[in-house]
Amino acid sequence: MYNISRPVYTLESFQANLHRREKLKSSRSAKLRQYFRCSTKKAKSILFSFIPILEWLPKYPVKEYLLGDIISGMSTGMMQLPQSLAYALLAAVPPVFGLYTSFFPVLLYMIFGTSRHVSIGSFAVISLMVGGVAVKLAPDKMFHDSSVNATNSSVSHEARDAMRIQVAAATAFLSGIIQLCLGLLHFGFVVVYLAEPLIRGFTTAAAVHVFVSQLKYLLGIKTKRFGGPLSAIYTFLAVCFNIKETNVTTVIVGAICIVILLGVKELNDRFKAKLPAPIPVELIVVIISTGVSTGMNLNENYKVDVVGYIPTGLRAPVLPDFSLLNEIFADSIAIAIVGFSMTISMAKIFALKHGYSVNGNQELIALGICNSIGSFFQTFPVTTSMSRSLVQESTGGKTEIAGGLSAVVVLLVIVALGFLFEPLPQTVLAAIVMVNLKGILKQFRDIPFLWRISKFELAMWIVAFVASFLLGLDYGLMVAVGFAIITVVYRTQSPKYRILGQIPNTDFYLDVEAYEEVQEIPGIKIFQSNAPLYFANIDMYVSALHKKTEIDPVAISLAKEKLQRKMKEAQLAEGRKKKTNLKLIKSAKGAAKHEVVSEEVPNEEIQNGILSVPETMEYDEELAVFIKSAADTHSLILDFNPVNFVDSVGAKVLKTIIKKYGEIGINVFMAGCSESVVEDLNRLDFFEKSVTRDFLFHSVHDAVLHCQNLASFGEGSFTERSDS
Repeated sequence: MYNISRPVYTLESFQANLHRREKLKSSRSAKLRQYFRCSTKKAKSILFSFIPILEWLPKYPVKEYLLGDIISGMSTGMMQLPQSLAYALLAAVPPVFGLYTSFFPVLLYMIFGTSRHVSIGSFAVISLMVGGVAVKLAPDKMFHDSSVNATNSSVSHEARDAMRIQVAAATAFLSGIIQLCLGLLHFGFVVVYLAEPLIRGFTTAAAVHVFVSQLKYLLGIKTKRFGGPLSAIYTFLAVCFNIKETNVTTVIVGAICIVILLGVKELNDRFKAKLPAPIPVELIVVIISTGVSTGMNLNENYKVDVVGYIPTGLRAPVLPDFSLLNEIFADSIAIAIVGFSMTISMAKIFALKHGYSVNGNQELIALGICNSIGSFFQTFPVTTSMSRSLVQESTGGKTEIAGGLSAVVVLLVIVALGFLFEPLPQTVLAAIVMVNLKGILKQFRDIPFLWRISKFELAMWIVAFVASFLLGLDYGLMVAVGFAIITVVYRTQSPKYRILGQIPNTDFYLDVEAYEEVQEIPGIKIFQSNAPLYFANIDMYVSALHKKTEIDPVAISLAKEKLQRKMKEAQLAEGRKKKTNLKLIKSAKGAAKHEVVSEEVPNEEIQNGILSVPETMEYDEELAVFIKSAADTHSLILDFNPVNFVDSVGAKVLKTIIKKYGEIGINVFMAGCSESVVEDLNRLDFFEKSVTRDFLFHSVHDAVLHCQNLASFGEGSFTERSDS
């Protein structure tokens, strides 16, 4: 229990008791000089923020962190190796370019990134988006000629692959430049428009696309690769139409790999607390299947497709094909934003868990550098892999060095051991991709969960999924973002409106329809809206105010006028009737007078129109209800606690509300206005002679006490009362 005794405060009187801190205002020229002023400390700060490794590497605690980073780096690298080969197929480029993508960008992120645990490199969703762009600009039909012999046919495949490599590298370059520019302009906040339900619906659709795209490799079927709207459906139908061409050996190898992968991954999850590091099942499966493929000569004896030639050594850097940039601009924007959103979401999760911070703008810069510089080594766009990041974190990784060591594992294969994976069956890579989609496909469970908690978020999830599945990932993302923006607009235009009441003997005011204990205060209506007042929703605000309070001042004014008009007409009719009776009495000339003297009315009363309403006048129930609802209310309080801004249209309508309710005898007050709202009202010239600052109260309770004061002591009195 607590007791408070204080005056009733208007907002003006409350602020009069406060002393605002004076802020030193500097001129724009001074600000510019300060901004461009160079000092050793400032230069060092800028350098460290742009190249974070310079700050943390000299302080690296070798004894505490090195062993964990080595184990984590080796574990992540062994997982990254088979994934990079598999995701290269999704990107429609030869497998070795998946290795390049898992080496150069990883080293660059170690230098420029701010997260200690995310694993940068190839990822299924981004790889599939890149593959869609590559197939769109370099489709199979562009390089297909049925008249050529087998030798020339292989040459056409080489030309196709070379073109797709150029498209993938150009996409990496342009998406990297976009990310770099957004980071330098401090546009890291753009990710807020990609709500979690939207991203989860989008990635689920992408997982379905990926799964369908791998069916042909799992079954050993030759079909062309489709891109654009309905590509997933076309791909699935193509597989169904060619199902008779299924290679049984390919299916058996793929099925065995899937069973092993799922089984060992389940063991890793179940015994992760006891295992020092997850069993690198993907690498084990790759090694065993490569050995089996070599020993049984699966390619020649059973027509099982294999990875094929993997050149050893690093490639010399080459310029991306800048002539392609115009054609891939829209796709690069989508890839840049999706890649960043996935990276920053994972980075924030780990940062919160381990107690450090990540910089969204620097993450954009880091990804931009990884993609743009990596493109000179013919990499395709990168982002964070969820599965590898979890391995890197769970195996004891402490810093970005773990990611750098994972790149060393990949480098070893690129330089010396790439030839060992040439007999690797493609169905094994398809199995690895499909099994790694398990976590994303589990996101279908979001549907019943979102149904229970938020229909708006469910709608975002479903729209993102359906649009991305049917229209493709690029157009689907644009549709999903557009729909998310529409839901924001709709929700601000459809706020919750409430009439508040008091919990007796407290200063708590809650929704009268929500709690039985809450009681409306006699003669006072308290109206609350939980949205800003601006041009898009002000009409709904006024409509809800009339409906909730059951008082429409315009309708009441019209009703009063109508009732007064009826009363006047009735009075005049009654007056004419009585005047006629008087004339009849006088014309009788001495005849016996009827005892109706009481009906005689002086002419002055008739002329002044002050006759009472005759009992015979028709009773207008609708008008009576209007007038009674206003007569029972003397004050209206607008609770502005949830309101965060008011625009010029809102301010204008607020003035009209105060005026119209005042015309029917109801005082209007505003309570709980934040400083930003008061500043808006000042800027919009809201306050004038008819609307003063005395209309504003510090809290709803202050406004209620004032209204009760007015009702007790009469209009115009303002007696400060204490509340206890």
